[in-house]
Amino acid sequence: MARLSRFHCSLSALLTLLVAGGVASRAKAADKSPTPEQLKFFEEKVRPVLAQNCYKCHGEEKQKGDLRLDLHQALLTGGESGPAIVAGKPEESLLIEAVKYESLEMPPDGKLSESEIEILTQWVKIGAPWPKEHGGAGPGLRVVKDKITAADREYWAFQPVRRAALPDVASDTWSRGPIDRFLLARLQTEKLQPAPEAERTTLIRRLSFDLTGLPPTKQQIDEFLADRSPDAYEQLVDRLLARPQHGEHWARHWLDLVRYAESDGYKQDDYRPQAWRYRDYVIRSLNQDKPYTQFIREQLAGDEMEPQTIDGLVATGYMRLGIYEYNQRDVKGQWSVILNDITDVTADVFLGMGMSCARCHDHKFDPILQKDYFALQAFFAPIMPRDDVPVCAPSERTAYEQKLAAWKMRAADILAELDELEKQPLKNAAHSQLNRFPDDVVPFLVDKTDEERTPYEKQLFALAFRQAKAEQEKIDFTKKLTGAKKERWIELREQLKEHNDELPEPPPTAMTVTDVGPQAPTVTVPGKPRLGEVLPAIPTVLCSPEEVGVPTSAGAISFELEKPAKAGTPTTGRRTALANWLGDEANPLTPRVLANRLWQHHFGKGLCESPSDFGRLGVPPSHPKLLDWIAKEFVEKGWNWKNLHRQIVTSSAYRQQSFGPSVTESVRIDPANRLLARMPVRRLTAEQIRDSSLAVAGELSLTIGGPAVEAAKPRRSVYVKVRRNSRDPLLDVFDVADGLSTMPTRNVTTTPIQALLMINGSFMIAKAKAASTFVKNQGKTTSEEQVTNLYLQMLGRKPTDSEHAAALSFLRSPSEDKSERTLSDLAHVLLNSNEFVYVD
Repeated sequence: MARLSRFHCSLSALLTLLVAGGVASRAKAADKSPTPEQLKFFEEKVRPVLAQNCYKCHGEEKQKGDLRLDLHQALLTGGESGPAIVAGKPEESLLIEAVKYESLEMPPDGKLSESEIEILTQWVKIGAPWPKEHGGAGPGLRVVKDKITAADREYWAFQPVRRAALPDVASDTWSRGPIDRFLLARLQTEKLQPAPEAERTTLIRRLSFDLTGLPPTKQQIDEFLADRSPDAYEQLVDRLLARPQHGEHWARHWLDLVRYAESDGYKQDDYRPQAWRYRDYVIRSLNQDKPYTQFIREQLAGDEMEPQTIDGLVATGYMRLGIYEYNQRDVKGQWSVILNDITDVTADVFLGMGMSCARCHDHKFDPILQKDYFALQAFFAPIMPRDDVPVCAPSERTAYEQKLAAWKMRAADILAELDELEKQPLKNAAHSQLNRFPDDVVPFLVDKTDEERTPYEKQLFALAFRQAKAEQEKIDFTKKLTGAKKERWIELREQLKEHNDELPEPPPTAMTVTDVGPQAPTVTVPGKPRLGEVLPAIPTVLCSPEEVGVPTSAGAISFELEKPAKAGTPTTGRRTALANWLGDEANPLTPRVLANRLWQHHFGKGLCESPSDFGRLGVPPSHPKLLDWIAKEFVEKGWNWKNLHRQIVTSSAYRQQSFGPSVTESVRIDPANRLLARMPVRRLTAEQIRDSSLAVAGELSLTIGGPAVEAAKPRRSVYVKVRRNSRDPLLDVFDVADGLSTMPTRNVTTTPIQALLMINGSFMIAKAKAASTFVKNQGKTTSEEQVTNLYLQMLGRKPTDSEHAAALSFLRSPSEDKSERTLSDLAHVLLNSNEFVYVD
């Protein structure tokens, strides 16, 4: 690791997106062909802003001021005021001036949000990339228009997952299994040889970080080095997979995908005190090695399929993880944002299909129709957010309800009189809030009863009433009531206290969902009433031509779109149908996507390097037959996570060296390491850096589960509070997920602040002191022994002779200010070494 430069250099994902393909020169930006990443940025970010805010007045049907904004050439030509944009120069572009309200003020009915203005500014800055079909330069990708073609259905990601025959390899003494055979065959084609196996100390550190997220302890290292049995490595793998820390580490990868956070986002960013229950559910599920199909069913339809289990209820918190604006009056708009978010994340996470482009129009590159987008959304259209569902065993819930009923009976007269006194102030507070909503929703918010509202109106009422309820909770009845009513209210509250000892403790609740009822709200494509109601269905491209519009999955496995609700269960069953299809072995996407994600986190990148985008704007797999082999293995072995982990990490490919003379040739021929002739060197994640610092200091608490804690507590980082707008500085600077959107791949940036926090940050200085104290307390008295133990503690190996000599010389020479250097100073040096921050 000493051969590495200080902190491995890598561009952030955003910078890669904006300047990929060399579009860094503004003067030549317009002459460059857009890269797939830039076109994806346009389709997912830019076009929706233009479509929603500009096309009504500057589109195909109307061109105010002779300006049209839905065609690239028209943008460059402009209208009465001149060109709308100057590619590469937002400061000279009239469009940017107009949306900033610096000259013209567009759109005239209200300024765009700051984030929308920034999107348009960045788009112009990188050359205003535009898909080829509208006159812009493009990569020549086929554009979807009105139907799905045979060629679309033949695309690699939509083919059935098949186990390919193992390739022939010459003189194979390296392979330990099928994974190695596939890789070696490709290496031999490219005239490359795999790297030798890494040393045992390297392997245990690599394995420990990959499977548990923590460095190995000195005892674990000693045990492994002393075990000379032929299967010592495999036994180590099994021990690490069995540790509860395995689920904690791998849960973090899943939480990145589902944009987990414990606050609302937006300006208020209110904390969500019950969100941690979903986090613990994920950890628990991974430690139990729960089949992926069950994991899917619980998150999408646990309330429908397993309402009697705690996991079945808590898991539906998956649909509650999006951002939420507590005081948003536009309930229709906010509900649309919530449903769009769930639809987008579900497509990304489970299917590896970026479907958000199809929200406004048929996808321009992938065979995804706009109707497909809303057909997927129709599965979620009936959901009703709930915060009042008890998450406990049925027997506990029954016992609580019986005790509560008995308490209410004993205090019935008091409660009835209190209700009567409080009724009008509560009603006034609710109506005061509900009447502030838009005029088109107030009538059913205020004037209709719940029985009179449609399913959609019930959902909007529930969203709006959150604000009304918050206002009701602020009421001080001693101020709202006067005279005899006030005196009587105070008297009744005192009487009620006499019954408080009999009031049972309520069971815990979680952020969950149920359906609004057995009837689903009607889903339509916005602005296209001619298409009529959109029923839930899988993407058209995954149906045969004969099955289009028929509720069948790929492989013609039928499911019910409107599953009859169970007796007494107010549900449509739609999410159950979706969960069953996602977990069907005939589905070509689900197993490929998950298998690729596991590979990604063991080798630094997936066999398909765009893990949430298997479409044409993504990256085709480097080893398609290997991807299918591990996906098929995953399915046939019961959708078993740990079995696939075991298959990957026991391969020879995983055990290779990552640097040194043996990899020189592969670095020259394959610098990106797509052929895996060596093991990639990877920087630890933000959580691993923090947790390792606590571990080597002897301070890390391995307490499992429970409510989140502040970062000052020595718990694992997965248990640290995740606030969207105020993340822990150490975690934030090392690219922790922000929880705002799905994150399939972490950014790996290199910034001066990282080095400053490691060198001068109070956290790292304190951990260095604690690590030195920990080593001293082991009973080693000589400097020589302490140096050896410190290296073992912090880097997982003994120092080399030269390192040992240099460390002793460091301790024995005074610092610049003539003060004595201490073991904690040496520990601080090691904390700042490449070897501590990277794993090879």
